[in-house]
Amino acid sequence: MSRRHLPPLTFLRAFEAAARHRNFEKAGDELAVTASAIGQHVRSLEAWLRRPLFTRLPSKGVALTEAGERYAATISQVLDQLNEATAWALRPETPNVLTVSTLPSFALNWLIPRLGSLRERQPNLEVRVEISVSLTDFARENVDVAIRSGHGGYPGMQTDLLMEENFFPVCSASLLGDPARPLREPSDLRHHTLLHEIPEGIPDFVTWPRWLAAVGEHEIDATRGPRFSHTFMALQAAASGQGVALATNVLIGDYLDAGRLVRPFAHKVRGPHQYYLVCPENSAQRPAIAGFRRWIRDEAAAHVALSAGQ
Repeated sequence: MSRRHLPPLTFLRAFEAAARHRNFEKAGDELAVTASAIGQHVRSLEAWLRRPLFTRLPSKGVALTEAGERYAATISQVLDQLNEATAWALRPETPNVLTVSTLPSFALNWLIPRLGSLRERQPNLEVRVEISVSLTDFARENVDVAIRSGHGGYPGMQTDLLMEENFFPVCSASLLGDPARPLREPSDLRHHTLLHEIPEGIPDFVTWPRWLAAVGEHEIDATRGPRFSHTFMALQAAASGQGVALATNVLIGDYLDAGRLVRPFAHKVRGPHQYYLVCPENSAQRPAIAGFRRWIRDEAAAHVALSAGQ
């Protein structure tokens, strides 16, 4: 790599602040220096670059030259990146603490019930679970790994495929045993209340209209029924006999094993997304992260094997 030819950072900070405010006094207030100091740093930078960056106005304000406009846009991005890199470097070293960001229903129905086995395997690892439906910005957020539902293909990330997702109806055993309203095949859903999940931030989610169309049922009114913002809410409503919910093999939790919910028929529809564990490539082999990755891949494989038999 050739030697970098860069002006002093003090000059750049002064210029960038002055360019944003279009005013030396306001830039000085931001950087806790005088307007005269800002002006001196800007003049020094102009001399270093051998071109004017500002046009001084009679009203004591300033306007950027064409070169100044282009330079300011780039310098602002560079300083933002430098700020993010510095914040990352200043994060406390906590080798035995792992922060996991994941979706609400995945945390409640899948991850949290399994954390006991993680403690058995890695008793010294402290896991912190954060709930979010947004993509994680690892450069800005204090997050080590994220679990998301998507299509994969995350540039610059170490990506582990955990599970593919299938959707199927579930209801309480009491509802299934109602002789007045048999529930043996998808067409029988016309006689039952449909429980809807309307999750935020998940495009192409498999809803009742999509599911019914996929199994060839076009005569059922799929718009009726109560709506819930999270999977666990819809599953709880189904377990209490309020109707039929759409469940997924990933988020069904222990409802089927415990008999709280049953599958009235075997029809299922594959979802458009899969569940992935992602983290920055440069931290994927950190001992705490590498151990968590091995554990969650094992747990996911065991869950997939169990789901295949249900």
